[in-house]
Amino acid sequence: MRKPWVVGVLLAAVLLGACGDPSSGPKDAVPADVPQASATTQQRAPASPSTAGTAPSAAAKAPNVLYLGDSLAMEAQEVVGRELRRDLRATYTSAPYSGTTPCDYLEGTGKRSLVPVADKAAALVRKLRPDFVVLQFWGNAWGYTPCMDGITHGASPQKYFERYEADIKRLVDQIAAAGEARIVWVLQGPDPITPDRVRRVNALYEKQAAASGDLVADAGKTLSAAGARYSWVQYLPCTAYEREHAEYCTQPGRDRTALHRDDDYLHFCLAPTTSTPKPCPVRSPGILRIALEITRVIRENP
Repeated sequence: MRKPWVVGVLLAAVLLGACGDPSSGPKDAVPADVPQASATTQQRAPASPSTAGTAPSAAAKAPNVLYLGDSLAMEAQEVVGRELRRDLRATYTSAPYSGTTPCDYLEGTGKRSLVPVADKAAALVRKLRPDFVVLQFWGNAWGYTPCMDGITHGASPQKYFERYEADIKRLVDQIAAAGEARIVWVLQGPDPITPDRVRRVNALYEKQAAASGDLVADAGKTLSAAGARYSWVQYLPCTAYEREHAEYCTQPGRDRTALHRDDDYLHFCLAPTTSTPKPCPVRSPGILRIALEITRVIRENP
């Protein structure tokens, strides 16, 4: 059962301080021991919904994929890597940082960023030469990172969207100058507090992708009810794969699965949040849905 909104918002503010986009200021930023970029290994894994009964084509070129983003990418990074390696035999590197927004990955932001110089998007593109750069940002509406210069959605929506659009364009330009990677913009799921903000952020991603010939992975649609793309839900009907794998259909008797914990409306990890951001340690249907959509888009756009 969904909690009353007042309680839910207060709890979310506390949780987001640990996992992503909190209302607290930069002094509460991500701890110094947030994982740095590190290439994952190429081991095989058990069959998944995207690969059951099939095998990757021997003729298909295995892609090199770089995954960047905020707390949603932080919690999803291991599952995204697993699906990409299993389905596409991808070489995979992830370097997400909780609480970030696109400006954090811009070169030239220095100490005003939550991302160290070595892990800026362009720096990693020059180093790793990826075929795809997957970018997943919820939108950081609260000015948590210094590089947003205190611009918040609540105080000035128009300034927020103008700055956000300018930053994603600069980020695309820097990535393009550093290599030949194709960007995959991950669209976000519904936000119950400011649903129109996420709608407009997603529209900016789609606009930029169209302008630069890049790709869109609408992971947010897989986290929304049919016919209600921007209406937040805590539960959705189980997919066929989730029904076959009990750990992903959390309420099989009601044929529905949990996307969020009762105390966290934003994140998709079903484990309690911690003070140190880290990949989700438990099977979580929402994270798997995100990973499968990212993998599908890359698979269908070699």
